[in-house]
Amino acid sequence: MFSIKKKLALTAIAGASMMLSGVTAAQEKGLISIIVNDMSNPYWQTEGTIAERTARELGYEANVSSHVGDTNTESNQVDTAITNGADAIILDPANADGSIGAVRRAVDAGIPVFIINAEINQQGLAQAQLVSNNAQGAALGAQEWARQLGGEGSYIELQGPPSDNNAATRSNGFDTVLSQYPDLTLAASDIANWDRTEGRNKMQSMLRSNPDIRGVISGNDEMALGAIVALKQEGLLDDVLVGGFDGSPDAVDAVRAGELAYTVLQPVAVFAQASVEIADRYIETGETGLDSEKQLYDCILITPDNVDAYISPFVLEG
Repeated sequence: MFSIKKKLALTAIAGASMMLSGVTAAQEKGLISIIVNDMSNPYWQTEGTIAERTARELGYEANVSSHVGDTNTESNQVDTAITNGADAIILDPANADGSIGAVRRAVDAGIPVFIINAEINQQGLAQAQLVSNNAQGAALGAQEWARQLGGEGSYIELQGPPSDNNAATRSNGFDTVLSQYPDLTLAASDIANWDRTEGRNKMQSMLRSNPDIRGVISGNDEMALGAIVALKQEGLLDDVLVGGFDGSPDAVDAVRAGELAYTVLQPVAVFAQASVEIADRYIETGETGLDSEKQLYDCILITPDNVDAYISPFVLEG
């Protein structure tokens, strides 16, 4: 019979062997490079974290880098992925047009690219483009916003950067719905680049000329949260209805606190995971299994009525 010490030693050896086997399997399966926008933003942090976790669970090495909306940085990160011999690149592009060249270089090097969250303006390069259904989400939010506002009053719109197709899609979606309400008037709009500080600053500036607005509709949560700060500073928040878009944890807290009327949840946790699973399928079989390159994921409205179903960042129970 084995002694207890010998049993423990053999158990440790077996455990070490399994760990080494797992490492070897991961190394054999290769590298997935994940490039997102700004990891300091909870939306993109969730995107990068879930993609990386999924890749590791599937047996890949994975790394995450952040271009912060700069195409030169993004270009260097794609070149690094090429140099490192990545088996696939998961990319949230910096610019709908400006990112095309970097994607083409990766594809020419034999590395499949899977676009998430923001599109590029060229079909046929990426193996897939997985994005929120921004038009559907914008309509969902605008309908709720107009309902809570009673369909009348002047308002301000905060917009994302023109380099991101999502910004125009959401703004157009808002307009499609709100133009049906003749008593709603757009008093002012400005670009705040998805940023909370810019949202606050632009809001402060527009309030000087438009102190009597009744609402603010925002292309994302960060800008909406910045607008809330500005409205609080002017003592106007109780009189102004603010709507967001993303479903970020801070925005959900603001809905709970009664400061934000609603937020539109983008299912980033879902398509970040799906992008890696599709990449794995393509690496293994040469096929994505999709019926088209572009895949749309519907958004979900979060209001005080269902806010308690928000169980983790960008995930609504059920």
